Amino acid sequence: MKLYYCDDHPIPLPAGHKFPAHKYRMLRDLLAADGNFAFEAAPFADPETIALAHDPHYVHSFMDGTVDRRIMRRIGFPWSPELVRRTLASVGGTLRATEDALALGVGGNLAGGTHHAFRSEGSGFCVFNDIAIAIRSLLKQRRIGRAAVVDLDVHQGDGTALLFEDEPSVLTLSLHGGNNFPFRKQRSKIDVDLADGTGDAEYLSALEQALPHIFDFGPEVVFYQSGVDALASDKLGRLALTHQGLRRRDEMVLEKCASDGIPVVITLGGGYSEPIALTVEAHANTFRIASQSLARSRNCN
Repeated sequence: MKLYYCDDHPIPLPAGHKFPAHKYRMLRDLLAADGNFAFEAAPFADPETIALAHDPHYVHSFMDGTVDRRIMRRIGFPWSPELVRRTLASVGGTLRATEDALALGVGGNLAGGTHHAFRSEGSGFCVFNDIAIAIRSLLKQRRIGRAAVVDLDVHQGDGTALLFEDEPSVLTLSLHGGNNFPFRKQRSKIDVDLADGTGDAEYLSALEQALPHIFDFGPEVVFYQSGVDALASDKLGRLALTHQGLRRRDEMVLEKCASDGIPVVITLGGGYSEPIALTVEAHANTFRIASQSLARSRNCN
C-alpha cells in the first residue's frame, strides 16, 4: 500500500504551539519500520483544483500572503511560505490517494482530513478542505455520481458539512463530541453527538447504527477522515476510547468498504495525546488495518 506524505515541508510555529507538527514524521517512520508500505512525497495541488471547493480570492490571497490576518487567527497558524507548501502538499496527497483508491481500492494520505475549512476561510488548523476538493474534482470530471464522507474525528467536520449541505450526491456523516469544538455546529447529512467521557462500547454502538446509512446511499467512493483524538489520552478530545476501540472502529469502516467493493480514501485528521506517541500508534493502526483489508481483497480476487 502506498502512502503520501508532506512532512518534508516543516512549518515554523512559535514555541509552545499546541499543533503537534512532529507527529507526521513520527508516523511515517513508524510505518516504514513495518516494511509493508511504500511512501511517496505528496505533489503540490493545483490552485485551480483547490478553487473547485474554495473561493478563488481566498485561495490566491493565501498563496501570496495577503490573506486577512483574522482568517489566519481562526486557522491558528502564522502565515509563511512554508505553510503554503505544506498545505498544497497536504491537498495533493489526498488527490493522489484518491487516484489510488479508484484504481486499487484503498488510498492513503499521512496528512489531510482538514475538515474545518470553509469555502472562503479556514479554521481549526485547516486551511483548505482536501476532502471537499477531491470530491468536487471527481464530480466535475463525472468520474463518480455519489460520494460519502465518514468523519470520525472527535471534532465535527463543520466545513465539510456546510460545503455539501445542499449537495444531494454527497452524504456526510460526522460522529463527534457534542460539547467540543466547533461550538457552532453545522448540519451534516448525519450528525451523531457524543457525550463527554463516551467509551468504546457506546461509541462503537453509535457507529454501528450510523454506518448502514452510508452504504445504503450507494457511494462510489468513501472518504474516511480517521482522526484519533477520541482517545482517552487526548488533550482536546473529551472522549474515552482505547486503542482497541479505535482499531475496532477502523475495522468496521474499512472492512465494510472492502467487502462491498467501495474505494476508500483515508486521510489523517486530528490527534493530540500526551505523549504524542499514543496518537502516532493509533494513526499507524488505521493504515495497518487498511493494508490488511487491501491484501485480503486482492487474495479474494
